[in-house]
Amino acid sequence: MQIDPRVLKQMIQMQVMNNIDLSGTALESTTVQSSGSDTFESLLEQFLWNSVDNKSTTASTSSNLDLNMLASLYPSLVDSPYFNEDNVNAFASYENQQTIPTQYDDIIKQASQKYGISEALIKAVIKVESSFNPETVSSAGAKGLMQLMDATARGLGVTNSFDPAQNIDGGTKYLSYQLKRFDGQEKLALAAYNGGPNRLAKLGIQTEQELMEKLHLLPKETQNYLRKIDHALQSVTV
Repeated sequence: MQIDPRVLKQMIQMQVMNNIDLSGTALESTTVQSSGSDTFESLLEQFLWNSVDNKSTTASTSSNLDLNMLASLYPSLVDSPYFNEDNVNAFASYENQQTIPTQYDDIIKQASQKYGISEALIKAVIKVESSFNPETVSSAGAKGLMQLMDATARGLGVTNSFDPAQNIDGGTKYLSYQLKRFDGQEKLALAAYNGGPNRLAKLGIQTEQELMEKLHLLPKETQNYLRKIDHALQSVTV
């Protein structure tokens, strides 16, 4: 069994991206002024989306790291809730699989094609975040299917987080930014989606190998989030 960690080419150095966080944790700036939302989104589009095409950002690489070797190098990983055969290869196995139908399939398909993220991953995130309930509001104030914080939603051009079309488009767009930031490494993008990219940066996590090595340093919520996404991917694919 093997995993495919990628060497991060270069983290995008843009403070405005470091200041937003979908989950409401590790925020350096908790508000985005409405008057500046157009500039904010323009910067996001210019720096993070201009070069993204419609191809999937999850193509496998030729560099593989044997799991047993990783365990010998980092014995503490064995005790991690994420270090097991089911979790390690989960994100690479669903790319071309069909997904279970939902009432939001048309919206999800459109977002998938627009941002180059598989329908399975979008559905898995929605399942974990809201169990497909568009009226969900978290204790932190995150709203809707993909749990957008108000400031993040405004920056993404979402005016109504309870509207499924806006929420799925905004959430998928934000996830695509994290995939772009971490060079297509899905586990890193998902950890950033949940816990904020700043937290990963402060720990020096730039590859999936480093994520596994330092997973115990991340909040339990983020550790569990990755495990839940893994299980959700299995449940939304057929």
